[in-house]
Amino acid sequence: MLLVSSIAIFYSFANDTSEDETSKEKKDFIKWVDFNVTSEALNLTAKLDIDSHNKEGEIVYNWIELLAYLSCKNGGNFKNFSTKDLNLLVEELKNGQNMEDLTQNMKFYDYYYESYSAILGGFIGNYSIETAKEDGTKSYQEKYGLKAFLPIAKNYSFSHYDDFGNSRSYGFKRTHLGNDLMGSIGTPIIAVESGIIENIGWNQYGGWRIGIRSFDTKRYYYYAHLRKNHPYAEGLEEGSTVKSGDVIGYLGMTGYSTKENVNNINVPHLHFGMQLIFDESQVDSPNEIWIDVYQIIEFLKKNRSEVYMANQETKDYERKFDFMEASLME
Repeated sequence: MLLVSSIAIFYSFANDTSEDETSKEKKDFIKWVDFNVTSEALNLTAKLDIDSHNKEGEIVYNWIELLAYLSCKNGGNFKNFSTKDLNLLVEELKNGQNMEDLTQNMKFYDYYYESYSAILGGFIGNYSIETAKEDGTKSYQEKYGLKAFLPIAKNYSFSHYDDFGNSRSYGFKRTHLGNDLMGSIGTPIIAVESGIIENIGWNQYGGWRIGIRSFDTKRYYYYAHLRKNHPYAEGLEEGSTVKSGDVIGYLGMTGYSTKENVNNINVPHLHFGMQLIFDESQVDSPNEIWIDVYQIIEFLKKNRSEVYMANQETKDYERKFDFMEASLME
């Protein structure tokens, strides 16, 4: 639980100085984030954001601004979240107030806004999605809305619970830095967001795993324990670009072995994690920031990528409807 009195601990900075004191440069960045925004708050603020962009009107809401404000009102603890606080904020904005005025005396608003921007910045925006017409032809429809997908393909069942921080003992005693999504072996795994593959291959802890960095470099998505023998979608390699909603691999139970292609996980599941990166010094270091994604998974259940078997011989799946966004064309 993150209380107002302890926020300063998490809103700390790292100082990076050169050996030459005359050219000393200070670099400030967030060193820790405790994310506990509920799926209810994510759903309500996302709806306000999306609806305001799709309807003509004077007020356009930014869900990250709304969430940062609500976090300040609740001392960073969304267990205290009340829809009344959100409704009052919306009324103030409708009556001519602006977020700058409403937040000018909120000491930690900038911290929450930057933190939540790093977590949710690629989730809502403009995109084009392929749609099927009644005559069987397809076309692209431009939309503004949720453009991040659940990591489990549409029409495939799974279960999960909030296991972030639980103890793990393989190799050494440590905490669980993700969310386990229990499902059937071979379930297609979906890229939550568009990005670049940074890591792919065997890791003794994650088995066959894949790591994808968002285009803005703030989020690193980690998908682990993929299927034995055929873990990945065809053609993926380090440096490849993937689209939000693409099939990237298949659920399995590999890992916990220094030997490759071994099933040492007791229950088939996808380990899904999100690392935040405010500075490259936080990559592959003791200063990594992993957040609890349980509520994000609950939120993303509303947006699932439909897939089909594209290759009967290899049993590879692909998304049914193509997806495009501006960042893919840059």
